[in-house]
Amino acid sequence: MTNVLESTEFTSVNLANRFVLAPMTRTSAEADGTPTHLMAQQYERYARGGFGLLITEGTYTDNQASQGYANQPGLINFEQANGWRAIVERVHAAGSRIFVQLMHAGAQFQANRFTSQPLAPSAVVPKGAPLGLYGDQKEWLTPKAMTEADIRHAIEGFRQSARLAREAGFDGIELHGANGYLLNQFLSTHFNQRDDQYGGTLANRLRLVEEVVRAVREEVGPDYPVGIRLSQGTVTDPDYQLPEGQAGFEQIVVAVRDAGADFVHTTDAEVNRQALIGGNDSLAQVVQRVPGIGLIVNGGITEQSYQEIANQYQGALLAVGKKALANPDFVQRLKDGKALDELDFAMLQPKATLANEQAWRARNDTTAAV
Repeated sequence: MTNVLESTEFTSVNLANRFVLAPMTRTSAEADGTPTHLMAQQYERYARGGFGLLITEGTYTDNQASQGYANQPGLINFEQANGWRAIVERVHAAGSRIFVQLMHAGAQFQANRFTSQPLAPSAVVPKGAPLGLYGDQKEWLTPKAMTEADIRHAIEGFRQSARLAREAGFDGIELHGANGYLLNQFLSTHFNQRDDQYGGTLANRLRLVEEVVRAVREEVGPDYPVGIRLSQGTVTDPDYQLPEGQAGFEQIVVAVRDAGADFVHTTDAEVNRQALIGGNDSLAQVVQRVPGIGLIVNGGITEQSYQEIANQYQGALLAVGKKALANPDFVQRLKDGKALDELDFAMLQPKATLANEQAWRARNDTTAAV
């Protein structure tokens, strides 16, 4: 039996344990994307709660169309980087490590301070409706199909944000290739209906993802942790499946590894959900079989399931979302043998902001106040 509470090395980073705070959008930055003091308190709280690694919320990467939500943090200038530096320092002082998640919204675009025109692989809107937790937009906007110049600008945005991330002291970078955002959209046959070198076959749909991974790797050097979060489904279409199925997902994992990724972070409703066409494995099981790449698993990890999952995925990190929202001291409670709370979604109403969470905690007199 593996002990997830023991220290471990992941990529080149020493961690106090194998538990990870999953990235969660909170739309609590300043209007200009600068991280706030409340955000610093939040991340420090999770670090003091015992998580070995924190992964930030999705952070936008350019001054064109990468921002997806109002009050989303960015990492495109000195002011934003300086705000993140203060957060990194507090997390380190509390004994944890922190990776930044770099994200381009693509078609899943609800607010952007630079433009009103979303950019995406093709002029295809997402399925479902925009997320009410993060804004008041009722319908998705129709995106403009990206030109090659737009694609180059997006790649350069990831590159420059990676440079700023390293300068700000982050311990690593996670690229957001999941949940229906831009990199995931290029992989998707729903969003990507291009007939050029970026569309059609899976090899072509993979091209942008590979180019972004290579650009970031070139920018930060060979020894700095870089990974990517991957899923099939999106936030409004959880049942999407790659037509290439299990073999196709393995092709994606091999491609990002060869482009320079150190790890893949899989996310699904459950870690072991078998949803790949033509196979019996989950996303995480596919990654586990590919040599030479680390693994973070996410989906349904609780105080009841974590040990079994840890035993199944030796060496993998375990990313916790909902249980962490309910219990910022999730890891410490496990160590102390204390009961854990269930998530009350009223905490995230009417919007999933830190201010609303703080108000909910004050009303409910919890001990895990922001």
